[in-house]
Amino acid sequence: MHIVTGGAGFIGSNIARALIERGCDDVVVVDDLTDGHKFVNIADLNIADYLDKDEFAARLSTDKGFAKGITAILHQGACSETTEWDGHFMMQNNYSYSKTLLHHCLLQKTPFIYASSAAVYGGSAEFVEDPLFEQPLNVYGYSKIQFDRYVRRVAQGAQSQVVGLRYFNVYGPGEQHKGSMASVAFHFDKQIREEGEARLFAGTDGYADGEQLRDFVYVEDICNVNLWFLDNPGAFGIFNVGTGRAQSFNAVANAVIKWHRNGKIRYVPFPEHLKGAYQNYTQADLTQLRQSGCDVEFRAVEDGVRDYLDRMA
Repeated sequence: MHIVTGGAGFIGSNIARALIERGCDDVVVVDDLTDGHKFVNIADLNIADYLDKDEFAARLSTDKGFAKGITAILHQGACSETTEWDGHFMMQNNYSYSKTLLHHCLLQKTPFIYASSAAVYGGSAEFVEDPLFEQPLNVYGYSKIQFDRYVRRVAQGAQSQVVGLRYFNVYGPGEQHKGSMASVAFHFDKQIREEGEARLFAGTDGYADGEQLRDFVYVEDICNVNLWFLDNPGAFGIFNVGTGRAQSFNAVANAVIKWHRNGKIRYVPFPEHLKGAYQNYTQADLTQLRQSGCDVEFRAVEDGVRDYLDRMA
């Protein structure tokens, strides 16, 4: 069985789809469908089974046959809301649950590929997989860096693959349920369809209007990285996953406008509640990813947005 946690969510459902498209007929989706809107992401997928996340954790400890039948766990499940400040919930969901899955994989010698996040870098100006540059700005980022730290300590010398992937700003199909946490590409498309204009933040902290820079990475490229590591079990470690090229919010908005062949940009005041807790600039350093042998190519915003909107049309 290939287990995909968070498999009804944005990135997880795309990974489940990619596995099925390559011929895997044993994909098991693990998720929490309290928010039932996510079902649309897997409604057309011929998955082998669906398990609630708590049921899955329980079966790992009580059903030895089930546990030994797992080929790999691709752990994408997490609360990814950067505005969530319930630290108890965040640490239970993102940290404690992840530890349970990690220890199972170490015991069973099962490959474990999990989603970390560029949020671990927070206010840092450099994005290298090194504790020197890890400065989370919110409890979500803290939950992710604490698990990365735990992995570094506990998985040293592991006899099976353990890989953490620090996703940068991911966009693409399957994110419609994420609300305010959906990508700016999703929001710009919705705004242009409904109002004819994309709303971007005005300049802040020395950045001009709409010129804040992020490493926007297309979800299909994220899937390709996960599959590459799955195919290369000798590769292990914690890696950045982004394009390695920061692009502006203006670039995303203009790519959406170009696809629609109409629309304009309007700049709105920078929100007070985000000041001091906002990354104005991210750009993945891909040195360690490339040294691992991973040769996945990443699309620029112009190409990724075009493919995204084509698939949504």
